[in-house]
Amino acid sequence: MKIAPQLHAAQWFNTAEPLTLEALRGRVVVLHAFQMLCPGCVRSGIPQAQRIAELFSPNDVAVIGIHTVFEHHDAMKPVSLAAFIAEYRIAFPVAVDQPSPDGAIPLTMAAYGMKGTPTLVLIDRAGRIRRQAFGAEDDLRVGADIGGLLAET
Repeated sequence: MKIAPQLHAAQWFNTAEPLTLEALRGRVVVLHAFQMLCPGCVRSGIPQAQRIAELFSPNDVAVIGIHTVFEHHDAMKPVSLAAFIAEYRIAFPVAVDQPSPDGAIPLTMAAYGMKGTPTLVLIDRAGRIRRQAFGAEDDLRVGADIGGLLAET
């Protein structure tokens, strides 16, 4: 199990200050990588992240969205993301993944080796990646995995 790479955020929404994984140690962290124009994200990933944020105590589980743009760059600017967050009533913190200097894959997406969106990453209380999955995930499985991580001491 490897320690989760740091988040490379160009901007944050729904948080007064930037978040770091180091500051969240002691909690299970659920990272949800998405794009506004990703049908799977809108249909399943974002609603699942919202349910997780509502069901688990924020003292135990931190849900963080990462808007990671690797296509349609001109259509998915932070101003559009702000409207999207308001429209979908996303209450958990959302980071805008830092674009790479060469314009290809954003820095957080590259650091985690993500294949696309939606991607779900579960990080244990010690900051280690315990699960990473690309595509829609079953709620029961994700809930059971989070419960298992919470039960660890």
